[in-house]
Amino acid sequence: MATSINVKSREEFNNLLIGRDIKISQAVVEGILANLNTKKRFIHVIEIYLEEEDIIMDLTVERSDFVSTLEKNMEIHEENELYEECAKILKAIKSLESN
Repeated sequence: MATSINVKSREEFNNLLIGRDIKISQAVVEGILANLNTKKRFIHVIEIYLEEEDIIMDLTVERSDFVSTLEKNMEIHEENELYEECAKILKAIKSLESN
């Protein structure tokens, strides 16, 4: 199940991404970690509800991008000193690279 995030506008969501929001990063990482062994090409990680436009956008990650996405999100976790989660991310990266 993907994480749901409500924001007022696309601009607010873009600002969260630019600001390297930890909640978004955690949702992406959790989605990937929960699907490490999937055969699906894409996994759905975040559902974004844009209040002003009254629409829902889905953020997905392609399986071939799991490693690079985890690496980028590990930086955000390190900045927030979430070292136990960093260890899980590193373990997943090693597992993916060995397969």
